[in-house]
Amino acid sequence: MTVSWTVTLTKAGRTKISYPAAQLADDGDRISVRAPWAAEGVKDFGFVRFEPGDVFVEHFWRTRWYAVKEVWTGEGVLKGWYCDVTRPAVVRGGEIVVDDLDLDLWVSADGKSVLRLDEDEFAASGLAERDPEAAARAVRALDSLEERARTPEGLAALLG
Repeated sequence: MTVSWTVTLTKAGRTKISYPAAQLADDGDRISVRAPWAAEGVKDFGFVRFEPGDVFVEHFWRTRWYAVKEVWTGEGVLKGWYCDVTRPAVVRGGEIVVDDLDLDLWVSADGKSVLRLDEDEFAASGLAERDPEAAARAVRALDSLEERARTPEGLAALLG
């Protein structure tokens, strides 16, 4: 029997997006789910396109300040990993809630492209002034993800 979840991504106290997902695993800290691309149409970042038919295998931690999303084409070709810096996931009542802290990391499938994203949005968010501890944890999480992505094993070792 498949366990279904609703994944809700919040930002600055508001729901950014909410979508259904099927549970793949839950070890008590990391919960992994599978979900189709949930936004409308195509989102072209320049370095990758998210589009209808894409499948996301998403990994959320109850104790870590990030989420890692494997991005696959509908034909099963890995596009790469999109990492959101978030507060630890809250898992309750059929819902996985993650609070987006703006910082992101993209890692291409071959591991050659590692891009830090949205640092300007993070700086403009005011989080460093409102909650300096959370801001410091967010920066450390992004640094940690980037460091791991640049190892020979890459992010796959984190998810194994």
